[in-house]
Amino acid sequence: MGKLGVSIYPERSTFEEDAAYLDLARHYGFQRVFTSLLEVSGDQEAVLSNFKRVVAHANQLGMQVMIDINPGLFKQLGISYDDLSFFHQLGAWGIRLDNGFTGQEEAQMTRNPYDLKIEINMSQGTSYVDNIMSYSPKRANLLGCHNFYPHRFSGLGETFFKQCTAQFAQYQLNTAAFVNSHEATFGPWPTQDGLPTMEVDRDLPLATQMKHYILMDNIDDLIVGNAYASEAELKTMHDVFTAEFPEVSIEVAADITADERQVLFESLHSYRGDRSDYILRSTMTRVTYKDLPFPAHNTIDIQRGDILIDNEGYGQYKGETQIALQAMPNDGRVNVVGHIAPTEQFLLSHLKPWSQFKLVPASN
Repeated sequence: MGKLGVSIYPERSTFEEDAAYLDLARHYGFQRVFTSLLEVSGDQEAVLSNFKRVVAHANQLGMQVMIDINPGLFKQLGISYDDLSFFHQLGAWGIRLDNGFTGQEEAQMTRNPYDLKIEINMSQGTSYVDNIMSYSPKRANLLGCHNFYPHRFSGLGETFFKQCTAQFAQYQLNTAAFVNSHEATFGPWPTQDGLPTMEVDRDLPLATQMKHYILMDNIDDLIVGNAYASEAELKTMHDVFTAEFPEVSIEVAADITADERQVLFESLHSYRGDRSDYILRSTMTRVTYKDLPFPAHNTIDIQRGDILIDNEGYGQYKGETQIALQAMPNDGRVNVVGHIAPTEQFLLSHLKPWSQFKLVPASN
């Protein structure tokens, strides 16, 4: 099971605000903290002292603090890649290299005496990780984390995201990515339109962003990129992340019956493995609810994302639940009882045959 994380930016906030946020996040089971030390401007001593204080608070809560740095900071602070005592003294769990070295240095850094984690940028699409692996790093201390993208339309596309992630998965390295809070107001830079990893997630509800990653099933840890997510958002992330089965939100038809609601919302649905190009079939509902009548109603033509229940005109199929994968004519034997919520319709392509899932009313 992966971990949930939040981000804090001590240079742009106060210790009290950061500490209260970390307390709240820990209450909802969050374990990771991302923070950034890409540059230290102004009074270096004061900046680092403030940093150390908030890191210590996170450590007291049992959270793991990853500090984002770049080689320029090494130079500014007089740190060498073969002596990471500075970050150990800061209380860091690990350091994330925003820009890397040549590969040999990263491998050597994983063998530091403090067992600091070395997290590398997953969003490059180069053979960077292969190069590091060729220098025999301590694998337990090498992690991957995607970037976040403050500029609208600059986030990763899903195909490229999967390609980059697969490069890390082949080495069984821990992976992480960022989701975007709609209540948060700041990040490490003055301008930001949210801080997601994938562009498609930028404006989606946080629950839907989480479901997207869970259904792709290729990332371990999910971190809120911007600060501060609301308590409701943190709770939502926890609930979606720890749910026994993925949940798909649907809007119900105006004339849905009580029996049809029971079929949709009180069943664990299973995507039948001998799949069709036209419908995703959850066949067990016709067995469980075989004694219910299911009279014909709302037998309109079918669109992708429609939720369907076969009515009494379909004989032995009566009561079977389906989700339409494409537009089809309706001969009167299929009741259109709802539709996947518009923000979640794209999740339909991520449901896998033989997987199980639940349907929930969109108002939830």
